[in-house]
Amino acid sequence: MPIRPSRLLAAPLALALLTAACGDDATVAEAPAEETQVEAAESESTESESTESESTGPGTIVDVAAANGSFTTLVAAVQAADLVETLSGDGPFTVLAPTDEAFAAALEALGLTAEELLADTDLLTSVLTYHVIPGEVPSTQVVTMDGQSVATVNGAEVTITVDGDTVMVNEATVTAVDVEASNGVIHVIDTVLLP
Repeated sequence: MPIRPSRLLAAPLALALLTAACGDDATVAEAPAEETQVEAAESESTESESTESESTGPGTIVDVAAANGSFTTLVAAVQAADLVETLSGDGPFTVLAPTDEAFAAALEALGLTAEELLADTDLLTSVLTYHVIPGEVPSTQVVTMDGQSVATVNGAEVTITVDGDTVMVNEATVTAVDVEASNGVIHVIDTVLLP
């Protein structure tokens, strides 16, 4: 049974979505017949573009992370661990996504290079699946989970702590929330979680 999301009080990370431009609402009776036909054709075209744009929506968690630019190490790790297909599946998933800066700090603390980490697929899979919670857990649910432990796909649990506007998962601070994907949600964290 998926865990129901809670409200994180951290500022949400907004994704830029394409929107279709709206046409002018001129009255048909005021326009000559030829102009009315042209406007009708333009209106149909705009409605078609709008429908296509709305149906496209955000990509999968992997697509959204790759497009963001702040998660290049995370995306490389997902690829190296052969988890792209899994995290592009139906889900839903909640991914606690460490930034590139978080990975750099973790690599330094562990005494590893990025290449060494990416080559150790067992370690990589263990660490990455520790950042994935089965089910969609939006920030509105997370803020109600102070002191609770939540199971990850790895099998180990993470602990949620809420203190005023600060939400933490283990020792990581949540810095942005509710980044939408077609198969779940991403919450950005400033530290790599180690199982």
